[in-house]
Order: sequence, then structure tokens, then C-alpha cells
Amino acid sequence: MSRPEDPRKRAKLNAGRILKRLERLYPEADCELSHGDAFQLLVATILSAQTTDKAVNKVTPALFRRYPTPQRLAAADPQDVEAMISKIGLYRNKTKSIIGAAQAIVERFGGQVPEHRRDLESLPGVGRKTANVVLSTAFREPALAVDTHVQRLARLLGLSVERDPLKIEHDLTSVFSRQRWSFVSHALIWHGRRVCQARAPRCADCGLNDVCPSAGHAQKQLLNAARKRADSVARRGTAVRRKVGP
Repeated sequence: MSRPEDPRKRAKLNAGRILKRLERLYPEADCELSHGDAFQLLVATILSAQTTDKAVNKVTPALFRRYPTPQRLAAADPQDVEAMISKIGLYRNKTKSIIGAAQAIVERFGGQVPEHRRDLESLPGVGRKTANVVLSTAFREPALAVDTHVQRLARLLGLSVERDPLKIEHDLTSVFSRQRWSFVSHALIWHGRRVCQARAPRCADCGLNDVCPSAGHAQKQLLNAARKRADSVARRGTAVRRKVGP
């Protein structure tokens, strides 16, 4: 009896084909948060937690015009900032985070966004994903940000079986070269937004469907879930009619 194939070995073999396809599909893939410098990118990334980039890009132009530097934002009135970003989720907590991050940058880093992971992650509101975005996009350092799109697509494409973002990051950085980490992250995000959407994956239109072990399965799962919901609604309706009577 032959041994089952190691999923990590299979992922390594498939990663090259996936990368070439992503490069062909999304040659310009990059961060879609509007920003002019590392500080603005840091603020925008903090604001993007559990919020779409589109929503963030609607509030940051005015925010950055009024508070273009860490020094200005560090001295901001929290109520003014809250009013400016109130259309995005968790805006009160995010106000505390971006003002706190600006204050820490001014007080501890001379007004400059730090370029090292440990320093970045010491700022309020900054975790590993945000640090990876800033490192890879603003400072062009090898880093791979794992957001919800990357988590989902990494599993669908057979590149990881994990659910923990840090473990997924480890799996992805193990099969792609350091020079392509940033691109892989952005390209997977673009693909997740444009084609392989969580609620309605377009497998038939997907440029990766011939290298994706999950091709078609996601759509089948959605159809099955929709049927179950419809059946549940129908059963509840029947039960209500029987209870009420003719």
C-alpha cells in the first residue's frame, strides 16, 4: 500500500504553478489602501481591520489632509477624529489606536514610522498583519500579510491546511520565495475580492481553476447550504400551518 502524499510536498509542487498564474492574472497587484507615505499606510491599515479598503479609502483623504503627520495626529482631539472616521466599523477603538500609534511614533521613534517588526508591533493597534503590510508595502521588506482572503484562498488552493494566520503565513513563506511574498499576498487578496469571493465564488470564470483542488467544491457547498436553508424554511412553514389549522 502506497503512503498518502504529504500535503506540504504537494503544496510546494503546486506553488510554482499558482505563482505563475497569479503573475499572469494580476501583474500589477499591490496594496489598495490609498496612502502617500509609511505613516498614512500604517493609519489606513489600522483602520481597515474588519472594514473594506473601499470604506477606508472614503474617509482617509479628509483625515490625512487635517492630520498628515504623526505630530499632528498625536495632538488631535479624539472627538474630531471619531467624527471623521465614524462611517467605518469600530471607529471609537480605531481612533484610540491611531492617535496612540502617532503618539508612540513621536515619543519613541523621533516622528518616523519604525522599520523593524518588533518596533512596529509595539505600537497601539498594530499586530503582525498590519506590521507585514507596512514592512512589505512601505519599506519593501520581505513580508507576507495574511488577511481573511489569504487565509481562505491558502486553504482552497491546498497551500495550507491551517486556520491560524501565523501558521498559514509560515506555510506560504515556506513554498514561495522571499522576493515574491508581498506579491503573493496582494495577488491572493485581489483574487479573493474579484473572483473567489467567499459568498459567491466564480469557479467557472477562475483563472486558477485547473490548479485549484477545491475548484467547484465551494459553489456546491453554497448550493447545498442554500437548499438546506430553503428546506428548513419550508418545514417551519408547514409546522406553522398545521398548528394554525385550516
